[in-house]
Amino acid sequence: MKIDKLLPLADALEGVVREAGGLAHKAFGTRVRTWFREHDSPVSEIDVAVDHLLKDRLAAIVPDAGWLSEETEDDPVRLDASRVWIVDPIDGTRSFINGRPDWTISVALVEARRPVVAALYAPVSGEFFRAAAGGGATCNGSPIAATPGSAIAGARVAGPKGLLDHLAAVAPGLTIPPRIHSLALRLARVADGTLDVAFAGSISHDWDLAAADLLVHEAGGALTTLRGTTLSYNGASTVHDPLVAAGLERHQTLTDLLGNRPD
Repeated sequence: MKIDKLLPLADALEGVVREAGGLAHKAFGTRVRTWFREHDSPVSEIDVAVDHLLKDRLAAIVPDAGWLSEETEDDPVRLDASRVWIVDPIDGTRSFINGRPDWTISVALVEARRPVVAALYAPVSGEFFRAAAGGGATCNGSPIAATPGSAIAGARVAGPKGLLDHLAAVAPGLTIPPRIHSLALRLARVADGTLDVAFAGSISHDWDLAAADLLVHEAGGALTTLRGTTLSYNGASTVHDPLVAAGLERHQTLTDLLGNRPD
């Protein structure tokens, strides 16, 4: 889809995601009903409320789009859709429940298995990231860019401990910032240059990744498997292998170093 068609979609998406963020932020810090699904993954009544709002509003923007959300029972009809909304109503639910600020609302429109429009909103910090394929990435309206260069020594790196330890063993001297509990926000920190490198473990899903993926690529970086394979979305499986995000030169260095690591 051409950029002149994508930009109005991005504008409409921003309005919806800001509305959803307002709903979630109003409940942040209050007592909300929570429960656990498989693998001790928490979910709250606000996750569900945001999911319902997004599904209703986004269906009005692209009526023929399929739907894939962490909080909606998967419907295989999405596999035949040419365009699909991929949504995490609250990425970082544990942070939301525990009163930490690092949670986000993450939405992407995927076409031909790749994100073409994305919005990522962190209501507590007031950061709104958005991107359209071919149109660059912004935060609160200002262009953002991944950090240049190929050096690993001294790089600011975030991710699961096993991947950090593996990288440190082959490239010592890393800088490890405090943990970012929202995976989508962790990846967006590569897009805005706050981090030089971010990893995702082997349990990440489409909804954790799709919006941040477009942000990173439109900011001049790459998000791929450790072997350098670009991600494909809206497949029968929504789970991905370990991933790495960085600016293009540093990303090439990382895939050269880590590409033979067993997943």
